[in-house]
Amino acid sequence: MNHIPRTRTVVSCVLLVTALGAGTTACGSDGDPLSAAPYDAAGLISFNGPTGAGKRADPDKPLEVTVKDEGRITDVTAQDSTGRYVAGELAADGSRWHSTSPLAASAHYTVTVSTEDDDGAPGRKVLSFDTTKPATKKQLGITFGPDTGQYGVGQIITAQLGQEIKDKAQRAVVERGLRVDSVPAVPGSWYWVSGKELHYRPKDYWPVHATIQVHSNLDGVKIGGGLWGGRTKPVKLTTGDRVEALTDAAAHEMTVFRNGAVIKTMPVTTGKPGYETRNGVKVVLEKQYFVRMRGVTVGIAEGSRDSYDLPVYYATRVTWSGEYVHAAPWSVGSQGYANVSHGCTGMSTSNAQWFFNTVQEGDIVRVVNSGGEPMEPFGNGFGDWNVTWKKWRTGSALTGLPGNGQSPSSDAVRLQPTAV
Repeated sequence: MNHIPRTRTVVSCVLLVTALGAGTTACGSDGDPLSAAPYDAAGLISFNGPTGAGKRADPDKPLEVTVKDEGRITDVTAQDSTGRYVAGELAADGSRWHSTSPLAASAHYTVTVSTEDDDGAPGRKVLSFDTTKPATKKQLGITFGPDTGQYGVGQIITAQLGQEIKDKAQRAVVERGLRVDSVPAVPGSWYWVSGKELHYRPKDYWPVHATIQVHSNLDGVKIGGGLWGGRTKPVKLTTGDRVEALTDAAAHEMTVFRNGAVIKTMPVTTGKPGYETRNGVKVVLEKQYFVRMRGVTVGIAEGSRDSYDLPVYYATRVTWSGEYVHAAPWSVGSQGYANVSHGCTGMSTSNAQWFFNTVQEGDIVRVVNSGGEPMEPFGNGFGDWNVTWKKWRTGSALTGLPGNGQSPSSDAVRLQPTAV
């Protein structure tokens, strides 16, 4: 005698508690436990949330989904009309899901709730609601840097905030909303240089020929203290080849690599005693065909022994305080033999022109074996690569403590070009 399976009545109740305290109950019946498709709960689920004209949910309050009776929640997806997802946590027993990231104001949300009964029969309900406008118009302005374009693999991404953020919880909200996506994907993290500036870098340099998208998901999101996120202009970066210049100050020589292969070696001169070139990794900041360099801008008295006022060509800048790689025809006799500059890396005009035409912003310039101080991590260009990855992660509000004011702020005044 063949056994005819009994059709079991499925009871799966889902409650959506919106920011207004409204509930959504979902009860499906006559589900087929042998069917792979979710049962259709249309007509069986009531939603008594803010569906009426002019009724909206308060984005200050979390989103919560609970299940009653014999069902359990298997998945919840909450997304607004711009594609932003709401992060959440699901209880181990599937009885409750709640949001862990803030909702945006003036947004339309769609919530998809997947359920399962004791026999494994799946159910699903799609809900939607709108949120109210912000209670205040005080918005946080954010400017990303650099501008859209192509850069070297050492380029640092920056986020300048319109207002200082000191509170750690508010920093976490801001940081979660700042997105950096690269193809190929690489691990990276933000570092709070100050309460108004963040820097982003990967664990290692960017991959060659990568595409990097930088954008903010904070529009309409409450940050705290009456402050809300505003719209931010996104930027798109691409990287070229991996170009690195290694200057050995003791050997008076620069070697330039492209994707790991040596493409040129040149005699150079670096900073003399008392004006030693900074050791460490720097990043090309800009290129200037002509710069007038004067000693008075770094405190050298006019008319003194070390005073200078020179026209300089093919100047590739690596610090805001005036360190360049540039043409120094007056010191050709010392290049390759002695360090006679005031901190810059000098070379012949032809070599400086070649270097100028070979590198781009974001390329790497590293100095070793100099008697100078190490390159500053922040405030004088991009010395970010001199910070270990372990230390870098502690500057994130999400994975460790922020900078605690110990890191120099890059809000420092940018000095005029000076060193030769």
